[in-house]
Amino acid sequence: MRKHDLVIVGAGLSGMRAALEGARAGIDVAIISKIHPLRSHSCAAQGGVNAAIDPRDSRESHTFDTVKGADYIGDEDAIQLMCHEAPEVILEMDRMGTPFSRLEDGSIAQRPFGGANFDRTCYAADRTGQVMLHTLWEQLVKAQVKVYEECAILRLVANKEGRAAGVVVYDIKTGEVFPVGGKGILIASGGYGRVYHSNTNATTNTGDGMALALRAGAPLADMEFVQFHPTGLLTTGVLVTEGARGEGGYLINIHGERFMGKYAPKKWELASRDVVARAEQTEIIEGRGENGAIFLDLRHLGAEKILERLPQIRQLAMDLEGVDPIYKPIPVRPTVHYSMGGIRTDKWGASPMPGLFAAGEAACVSVHGANRLGGNSLLDTVVFGKITGKYASQFVKNEPHPDFPEETVAEVKAQIQTLKQGKGQRAPALHTQMSQAMNMHCGVFRTPEGMQQMVDLIPELRREYAQVSVQDQSNIFNIDLLRTLEMGNMLDLAECIAKGALARQESRGAQSRTDFPERDDQNWRKHTITHWDSHKGEVVLSYEPVRTLGLPEFEPKARSY
Repeated sequence: MRKHDLVIVGAGLSGMRAALEGARAGIDVAIISKIHPLRSHSCAAQGGVNAAIDPRDSRESHTFDTVKGADYIGDEDAIQLMCHEAPEVILEMDRMGTPFSRLEDGSIAQRPFGGANFDRTCYAADRTGQVMLHTLWEQLVKAQVKVYEECAILRLVANKEGRAAGVVVYDIKTGEVFPVGGKGILIASGGYGRVYHSNTNATTNTGDGMALALRAGAPLADMEFVQFHPTGLLTTGVLVTEGARGEGGYLINIHGERFMGKYAPKKWELASRDVVARAEQTEIIEGRGENGAIFLDLRHLGAEKILERLPQIRQLAMDLEGVDPIYKPIPVRPTVHYSMGGIRTDKWGASPMPGLFAAGEAACVSVHGANRLGGNSLLDTVVFGKITGKYASQFVKNEPHPDFPEETVAEVKAQIQTLKQGKGQRAPALHTQMSQAMNMHCGVFRTPEGMQQMVDLIPELRREYAQVSVQDQSNIFNIDLLRTLEMGNMLDLAECIAKGALARQESRGAQSRTDFPERDDQNWRKHTITHWDSHKGEVVLSYEPVRTLGLPEFEPKARSY
């Protein structure tokens, strides 16, 4: 059986940065990714990465903005750690060769982003995630890190002691199913945007790592907090960076009015994302949108600035909406973008399951709480990729290889054969039904009736999934089979989201309920914890307190922008 000291699932920024830390520690580290590492969704992050590198800024200000942006449900020890580590981690990326945009004096350029009290978002035009990903990939090639490319994880394996022992891998290229053992397993597989019909995410973002950790016995946290980015393209949902507003773009309604002053009189378009998304949705609901969209107006920035700072945005708008933003506003709408929830960990990335770690969007550390600030996701990936990679590397140095229950490989092979023999409808039809219902019932505004309908729909979808059919019977690049397996993962996550949202009787950050429109700190300033109950065959909820530092400046207050 293949074995490594540390097995990392996912080759985005978190996984790469963790692997680099493992290579530096001299351990045997391997990455498993269902796509080529440079196609990881980190490359789609456009606008920038936050760090208090300007002498006029401070780590404390960044920490405060993040605690406030999280609507006071983020874990303050983890937030403080991230913001204090940010400058050195970003300057290290600079030293590795990340081509950040520059000011005339050669220093790293920074732009304003939503919810921040200082212009602290470092950027590389509108391709920041892509250049950071390529920078780390160079380092991994140099370090000769082992990569299992185009290999999907079908099972996270825990042994009879409840310790993470390895994974069962499906090689998409050949159809081979095989085990990989590890002294430590680090999940860095990203988010679950495809649970929703309209989203900014790649088709690979199906939350596999979260779902498999849940089934293996690890807890998830705060799954009801799903970020809707204010500016997804109307037709496709493809992301238009917050950097477009950071550069001075306006949000206007069908009458050409800048409307954000009504909702955020201080910050306007640069309020936190949950505030802007709700404002947009309100404009649309009240009839001041067009075809379910409002408009992002960049015309006043001028052609030179758009071509220098936002070239990719212009190309996307022209290719996908037929609009040149130099001359016309871009139709946009709130679109599912990011998962604040994930595998529950401490601030070092360790989960309650021994031997299991998580970092990046797959984890809930929790630095984003109920609402992530723009520019903090790329920061999360490299800060906690580094921290968790270092912590996990030290852990595995003192551990033997745990017993790996070999029967799990046979169980996964049997699961595949069962799917290939199914006689029901195909996974894409089930996915459409689920994802459209999630958009309708667990969207920007949530009603108790809608959320209950979603909770009630899950068992029906599970019954249909039990009979799902796979038409492609081949072994090589069987994407039909892969999408069917992913559908099972997304069903588990949809249940976590819907049940968590229905149970949380308040509005906080990305959770906005029509029947409980206010935040309730007395009863609901706590994390939702989700476990899989194998006897009931469903997810069950519990709660745990927010980790606080007792600092007066972090006491919950009404958020205003």
